[in-house]
Amino acid sequence: MEKRSILHMLDPMPNNSPFDINMAVDAGFDVLMPYSNVKLDSVNGLTQDAIFSRGPAGVKRTAMFIGGRDIGLAIDMLAAAKRAMVPPFEVSVLADPSGAFTTAAALVACVEKELAAKHGKTFKDCKAVVFGGTGAVGITTGVIAALAGLDVAIVDHLSLETANEIAAAYNRRFGCHIKGAFAGSEAEKAALIADVDIIFCTAKAGVQVLNAGVLKAAKNLKVAADINAVPPLGIEGVKRSHYGEVLVHAEQSPGAVGIGALAVGDVKYKLQNKLLRLLLETEQPVYLDFREAFAKARELA
Repeated sequence: MEKRSILHMLDPMPNNSPFDINMAVDAGFDVLMPYSNVKLDSVNGLTQDAIFSRGPAGVKRTAMFIGGRDIGLAIDMLAAAKRAMVPPFEVSVLADPSGAFTTAAALVACVEKELAAKHGKTFKDCKAVVFGGTGAVGITTGVIAALAGLDVAIVDHLSLETANEIAAAYNRRFGCHIKGAFAGSEAEKAALIADVDIIFCTAKAGVQVLNAGVLKAAKNLKVAADINAVPPLGIEGVKRSHYGEVLVHAEQSPGAVGIGALAVGDVKYKLQNKLLRLLLETEQPVYLDFREAFAKARELA
């Protein structure tokens, strides 16, 4: 009889995400084992406990998921789990802290698709800003977009120093080139978007970042995407269901289009489901982070 599938869910936070648990059940795992308050130095032992208890056939029905809120820590935990494997005792591992990797991958893939479809442009032709850029989804968005060739700045609403420090840290980690930026007022936001081609809005739910007056300052805008699904939405005029509709408040950028939270969320949901299923279906172990997520998101978008 085939062994039941098990997903060990490692999370450095006090609680595992109910969203991730629901997704794992829907992806087909029989048993979920959540672990909270997991430290980096515990990953080796937990991984080896998981791999040595089921035999070579059982490890194919076993996988690990790394959550949390810190994307750098998630990458380190993924690397620690990979180092702990002892072939043929190996299991697949997916890192997706706060859903940031799959959300950002879906967001960037949707924007890339509309940029090409509506404007015939690639990322290498364009400049972008990420509002809410120093949060988990914002940082990941910046990293993915920069690695894909986009000239991108992550925006902090409190401190340029914070934005620059975060940009420098992730540039070192991933070999990309993100810039830091600051915008604490409407005038500063208007100045930032005056010459950009793309706006990513990854600020927290229920906060309007760009109103109609600020959007009037955009002279080269082509695509604006917002992941906020809670009113007020992050970019005025971008509705949750929009996926390529004309952005009504960007009068100086004719042809600019918007992408809303439900459009991005649809790709994100399908993407996370696909990656979780891959943990069960693959013959050889896989180790998945935002890079693999973006590759799959491009296919889904």
